[in-house]
Amino acid sequence: MEDTGKRFNPEKLAAFCIDVQEKAGVPREYAEMVTDNLIMANLRGVDTHGVTRLPIYVERVQAGLINGKAAGTIVMENATTAAYDGQNGLGQVVGTKAMQLCLDKAEREGVAIVTANNSNHFGTASYYAMKALDRDMIGMCVTNSPSLMAPWGGKKVFLGTNPIAFAVPAGEEKPFVLDLATSVVARGAVILASKKGDPIPPTWAMNKEGEPTTDAKEALSGALLPLGGHKGFGLAMVIEVLSAVLAAGPFGPHVGELYNNPNTPQACSHFFMAFRIDRFRPVADFKAEMDQMIREVRTEPLAKGFSKIMVAGEPEANTEADRKANGVPLSDAVVSDLTKLGDSVGVSFADYVKS
Repeated sequence: MEDTGKRFNPEKLAAFCIDVQEKAGVPREYAEMVTDNLIMANLRGVDTHGVTRLPIYVERVQAGLINGKAAGTIVMENATTAAYDGQNGLGQVVGTKAMQLCLDKAEREGVAIVTANNSNHFGTASYYAMKALDRDMIGMCVTNSPSLMAPWGGKKVFLGTNPIAFAVPAGEEKPFVLDLATSVVARGAVILASKKGDPIPPTWAMNKEGEPTTDAKEALSGALLPLGGHKGFGLAMVIEVLSAVLAAGPFGPHVGELYNNPNTPQACSHFFMAFRIDRFRPVADFKAEMDQMIREVRTEPLAKGFSKIMVAGEPEANTEADRKANGVPLSDAVVSDLTKLGDSVGVSFADYVKS
């Protein structure tokens, strides 16, 4: 993300996002769920999934392509599982409700799994996995997404970038939080390279003929490559099974686009899992050993060109501490988009973020 040096108070940004959604007809409770997800993404440095997404959410709510008033409903459940119908609600609302249901079941039974269908783009997967941390649980979340990645050996997009996230509590150390796409790189990185006119590594994507390319514009009309070749392709398909086929949702090319799709809902599907650590061993002992493992990993000899070893979630935690203290950086383009969005519903962005 372009960092212009301009920093914005996250609480003021949140107030703006909530009020804009209310003006667009989203109940405040749901607007707060969406906003909490977006602001967390910005705080942790995942700016591609932060407030920059708010305009498209509002646009689709206003067009009737997302039901901003829907909370979803349970369609099937037992003590440890549930199938949740998102009723085409905002993805963050569906995700929050489904993960809360999952955590409540796991609290009682020790482990739980909840699937959700008829949803929309729900932000960062780690947001939901991390909800398990305060309950001394391990959380997992996966989701499918619109087609951007070719199957290994193919040249046409079929699967989404299908992220997977785990959150594991530690003791004195920061939680271990893994959140990754199953493509080599997010499409946003290719879009940014295209705007700048920069080349991309040949391992990122293919052109429409199925050939590796260093031209970002060619890549945008082609397909992203899976992470680790056939291994990433296999993992992406597993995620498609868990989040779509198991949830009775559409898979691969049958999932709707978030952008440039003025006619159909997305119909994304998600999978959530949580389990209590104390059903396996004492929590204090688990956390102490997590601390030990994290510290031992950090003290391993460094490879050439590296100054330190960091575990998953550590860079994001460091970014979060900095941005909570110093504000969230937003590019001029994002500020412009938010200003236009606010003006369209009668909410002044400048009034919310001024010192």
